[in-house]
Amino acid sequence: MNSIQILEKLIGFPTVSRDSNLDLINFVAELLDTHGIASTIITNDDGTKANLYATVGPDDVPGIMLSGHTDVVPIDGQNWTKPPFEMTEGDGRLYGRGTADMKGFVAAAIAACVKASKVKLATPLHLALSYDEELGCLGVHSLIDMLKAAPQKPLLCIIGEPTNMQVATGHKGKVGARAICTGREGHSALAPLALNAIHLGCDFVDVLRNEQARLVEEGARDGDYDISYSTVHVGKMNAGVALNIVPNLCQIDFEIRNVAADDPNEILDRIKGGAERIVSEASAIAPEAAIDINIFNTYPGLDTPTDSKAVAFVKSLTGANGTIKVAFGTEGGLFSRDLGTPTVVCGPGSMAQGHKPDEFVSIEQMDRCDDMLDKLLERLVEGGL
Repeated sequence: MNSIQILEKLIGFPTVSRDSNLDLINFVAELLDTHGIASTIITNDDGTKANLYATVGPDDVPGIMLSGHTDVVPIDGQNWTKPPFEMTEGDGRLYGRGTADMKGFVAAAIAACVKASKVKLATPLHLALSYDEELGCLGVHSLIDMLKAAPQKPLLCIIGEPTNMQVATGHKGKVGARAICTGREGHSALAPLALNAIHLGCDFVDVLRNEQARLVEEGARDGDYDISYSTVHVGKMNAGVALNIVPNLCQIDFEIRNVAADDPNEILDRIKGGAERIVSEASAIAPEAAIDINIFNTYPGLDTPTDSKAVAFVKSLTGANGTIKVAFGTEGGLFSRDLGTPTVVCGPGSMAQGHKPDEFVSIEQMDRCDDMLDKLLERLVEGGL
């Protein structure tokens, strides 16, 4: 099976993050097994999802790891004109949920492993597939824990998120947090005697906006990003039961996306300081007033030096002259931080197509990815980077 034939199979598995990915993982494991490639499957606690790790070639030396996630975002509320979980070809494009983000690369990586099984590699090729990346890089941690304990760690990781086959060396880190604003309920006719949690929430949002303004004026800059500074964003606010009830609870979900030179903990500390000032004033009305901030997701940024050997190696495979940085997050920061593995992002398609109805990857992009991985296999036969 070539990469496009494998992609057709992968698209047929509706691996939305809220659902299981086991059918896809089992398909990949069985396909690899038919070519003599053993897989390690790491399931989650309830056995509904899994990571997969496989190696082709010698197991006593470190190799090159091709990494991708198997989950996709939902199609709910989107106006698809093509079946989202069937691959449709037209006008040089391959349509379907996940074609760009990022089953196109996963298919090419699997095809590369099959090709690798037919030659003698001096340096091994690793395949790493994860789950729940779309929920904030949650599933890959158990795979990283396994690799931490392994005698050999990968020399290099290529994450195939869609970059139009450009070589990306970085992305911002992310902190996802929830602020629980607690006030005092009451009848709306006696509102001044209560403490409106929505008002607390609005004051807290003002703290977030002031921090964003500070980052624009004083924060670190990285000109390789479209937005060169760190950002603070409010995504959700939930509060209130009825118009005639002063609400006692307001929940605000917000995120920080930081450039490498900004410490997200310092940004968060300033936000917490602002929250404490709000509560100090509000407690004069209601001693139970509180704004509790809980982090529910975080992953580090990626900032691989552009002059590193790893970057030069991937550029030599693609023919690229320069590098880029991407706006979206990847598992790359975790591989880099937790394993010490140099990581580069390079894959077929564009994230401009990701998460949209009628998502697609072009056949031209798939061909370019196959060509890159064919060159990689040639280098692995020769040995080393």
